[in-house]
Amino acid sequence: MSWWKEGVVYQIYPRSFADSTGNGVGDLKGIISKLDYLQELGVTIVWLNPVYASPNDDNGYDISDYESIMAEFGTMEDFDALLAGLHQRGIKLIMDLVVNHCSDEHPWFIESKDNPDSPYRDYFFWRDGVNHQPPNNWVSVFSGSAWQYHPESEQYYLHLFSKKQPDLNWENEALRKDIYAMMRRWFDKGVDGFRMDVINMISKNPELPSVGDPSQLEWGGQHFMNGPRQHEFMREMHEQVLQHYNCMTVGECFDVDVEEGKKLVGADRKELHMIFQMEHMALDHGDTKWDVQPTWSRVALKQILNRWIQGLDGDGWNSQFWMNHDQPRAVSRFGNEQKFRIESAQALAAVTLTLPGTPYIYMGEEIGMTNVQYSIEEYKDLETLNWYNEQLQKGAEPKSLMRSIHLMGRDNARTPMQWNDQEHAGFTTGNPWLKVNPNYPEINVARAQQQPQGIWPWYQSLIALRKENKVLVYGRYTPIMESCEQVFAFLRDQNETKILVLVNLSDEKAVLDLPNHIVNTPWQVTLNNYDSMTMSELLPWQAIIMRTE
Repeated sequence: MSWWKEGVVYQIYPRSFADSTGNGVGDLKGIISKLDYLQELGVTIVWLNPVYASPNDDNGYDISDYESIMAEFGTMEDFDALLAGLHQRGIKLIMDLVVNHCSDEHPWFIESKDNPDSPYRDYFFWRDGVNHQPPNNWVSVFSGSAWQYHPESEQYYLHLFSKKQPDLNWENEALRKDIYAMMRRWFDKGVDGFRMDVINMISKNPELPSVGDPSQLEWGGQHFMNGPRQHEFMREMHEQVLQHYNCMTVGECFDVDVEEGKKLVGADRKELHMIFQMEHMALDHGDTKWDVQPTWSRVALKQILNRWIQGLDGDGWNSQFWMNHDQPRAVSRFGNEQKFRIESAQALAAVTLTLPGTPYIYMGEEIGMTNVQYSIEEYKDLETLNWYNEQLQKGAEPKSLMRSIHLMGRDNARTPMQWNDQEHAGFTTGNPWLKVNPNYPEINVARAQQQPQGIWPWYQSLIALRKENKVLVYGRYTPIMESCEQVFAFLRDQNETKILVLVNLSDEKAVLDLPNHIVNTPWQVTLNNYDSMTMSELLPWQAIIMRTE
């Protein structure tokens, strides 16, 4: 039995949650002011996006000091007060661990850059160019070459993200020891675990080879994801740090299949507790995430989730989520924000909170916050702006680019939390760092909490249901109607207790074709987001949860 298996995680993007100072930027004291809100909702774990010292090139994922707090967010005393306040309410705190890269303003990199003979030089990937070109043809996640030239030393350094985010060289044992020591100090301070950013990118092919045509920029993922020493590094981290604390770990892992996932989270592997697999986050992608496909298959969604649930069953543990700070708003992407915003948000929540694995709720998801449609001047996300400008230079049509950004841009998730219908949605008394979604007078916490049949009480009820029914945590999972394009249906059972979950993920009525033994079971309805129900059909986005013993 593990607390992180039974928990419900609430993710906070600090910059956008609550501003206590009026400077337009969310902060730690703002979060502290909302702790009772989190307790009332019922969540038991908070995952905090980075709050460390940072120049903020990539909203805090470029860290210049792993053991200081970003001045905009407050002080270490504020952090200590936040941690104490959460623990007093029985809520654990998970920090973001960003150790694939740091900031180019981190002392390690400054020393590395200024002194080629420094031991810190090898904390990073410094290489000579080839015929006055970068060492290889890898493209950065944020567009352009993954290499930045440094004229003073006539070498390039690797940055798989922004040029202000140089990659750390995990081949260097001294670097790893420094990272482990930093982790131990956070644990000793009282934090309860880490969400590990792009953790399956820390082991690179040491030869750093080009891909395909060396004269063309190419995605080099096969050489820097799931690399040759990945599992060795994770086991070393576990041995040196994680095994000594009653902690929770979850790794963000792109391009990982179930077999690789089992190696990362297998119970006897001594690596991680769970990962975020990103397979279902690509359901609506074409060649890239910006090539948005207007229709996506619910059957394919179920196949992905079922494959992971069944693949890890009895050996590893899953995480369940529809969105995070890098993904579009769930109700806009997987639901119907126009006609069935409340019902579809409820249906999506019913799936997340009843599937096997630890559920994750991203701030604002519990009130059905939606995507935004801004002009390009109003966006702040580095990835979005780089891609837009790169495509413009290639001759792309601005309207087409904006359509993709409105659907997939990361700022969709980062607009300020909508607390009430006052100016700037009650997020700040100043000018918000990122424009508030204009629909805040209709969609906000104060209003959502007053809607008895609304999204917020539904989340509250689902979380309570999961806490009260350990069958939803530890029970066996049996999918039903797997080939149905509309309905996500499954059974959870443990000992004599059974819970049946029926969710229509479409805008149309759905015919239920349930096995006779299920139809004939004397179920008691626990939750239903409509006033009516039958065992023969579901209304659009209807979610019904039933129980029997």
